[in-house]
Amino acid sequence: MLDKKLITKILEAALTTNADFAEVFIEDKFSTSASLLSNKVESVNNSIDFGVGVRVAKGFQSVYGYTNSQKEEELVKLASDLAQSFPGEPQGVTFELEEMKVGDAHKIKMLPSEVTIQDKIAVMKRANTAARKYSEEISQVAVRFQDYAQKIWVANTEGTYVHDVRVRTRLAINSVAGTDGVMQSGFNGPGGHYGFEFYSEQINVEDEATEASRIAVTMLHADECPSGKIPVVIDNGFGGVIFHEAVGHSLEATSVAKGASVFTGMKGKKIASDLITAIDDGTIPNAWGSATYDDEGNLQKRRVLIKDGVLNSYMIDKLNAKRMGDKCTNSGRRQSYRFAPTSRMTNTYIDNGESTFEEIIAATKYGLYAKKMGGGSVNPATGDFNFAVGEGYMIRDGKIAEAVRGATLVGTGKEALLGVDMVGNNLKTAQGMCGSSSGSIPTDVGQPTIRLSEMTVGGRKGAN
Repeated sequence: MLDKKLITKILEAALTTNADFAEVFIEDKFSTSASLLSNKVESVNNSIDFGVGVRVAKGFQSVYGYTNSQKEEELVKLASDLAQSFPGEPQGVTFELEEMKVGDAHKIKMLPSEVTIQDKIAVMKRANTAARKYSEEISQVAVRFQDYAQKIWVANTEGTYVHDVRVRTRLAINSVAGTDGVMQSGFNGPGGHYGFEFYSEQINVEDEATEASRIAVTMLHADECPSGKIPVVIDNGFGGVIFHEAVGHSLEATSVAKGASVFTGMKGKKIASDLITAIDDGTIPNAWGSATYDDEGNLQKRRVLIKDGVLNSYMIDKLNAKRMGDKCTNSGRRQSYRFAPTSRMTNTYIDNGESTFEEIIAATKYGLYAKKMGGGSVNPATGDFNFAVGEGYMIRDGKIAEAVRGATLVGTGKEALLGVDMVGNNLKTAQGMCGSSSGSIPTDVGQPTIRLSEMTVGGRKGAN
């Protein structure tokens, strides 16, 4: 950790030319990653990573550099070198760092460094055993374990000086089922802003592993999905990945400020069904994407992005707020000290509606029930998306019928939002990793069960 006096020197060096803002980001991270495949532990790695990132800006233009050094002369030189990007006389910016504020919003019981490797491996082995036990048709199981404690400090020339510790862990299980040369996979990856207590107090390891195998076996025996434009019911939890990808990224200032979003200039306008209220909330206790402070040193907050179908707010970081002439929403995030921050999601979800799951299914005479979403692609500038359905079923006469595989959902974020005609009351979230210009970060996606009145479904079987 660098002391306050040294941090002040670094910031002062960054202001020796014509810059009007500077920031120091310090990271000290302890992490464990381990993998198990074919009943054998393949790898176990403990790592410690330390680094300092310096950002220097004028207006909404900025430069960024980082180093692993803790030496005063090297850190001051880094800041001085970056300052040369803005030649000219100093602007006379003066500052005094506040007393350091310490984040304490998320309580942790068992830090990663306090748990033995053997105990972490034991969790993977439990998951492997349970996943294989589900069915003789399970031919392969891969388990990954991750945890880390990321200590960060942020200081800037506006006086901000904060310290936060983010402790996260995740268990990812991928099961493969096979018969007669056909193979299908199922994935489940629970995680949270918790220590090792997550595996005894928050989840049942065996149940989570069994779920991955259940999906694989179910899809192994599923028929091919028919194609066509039909009603689609998307289940809660990871179903929210479509909103995250096709809409959420288009509401980040990273794209909005540059006019590269389909939602640029749409604030205050109707962009979704009246049933849709969408939220990005970085304050949820112990949620996967939560933290006390964002990566620019601002207190995390709850942001209502869409209210009753109307675009209410974008997600905006400090510099893009200047570019847009709008207020910062404390949405600056980054993977590590190697990245400058930009606007990113935290825990993003569609809020509860009034319908029950049973009512939504019963009201659908014919359609597709997407119980589990898979991966996909999206163009933030247009909102065009294409997502695979990891586990799907046909709906016939208001009842869930046969399982189908190979389904894809095709559309645009705007069309999807406007096409929602039922929203459930069973909100659930799920964990994922989100990649963008500031690296890969943990984010929660979520929603209750929703129904789209019509959507293009791709499949290998003709419409029926």
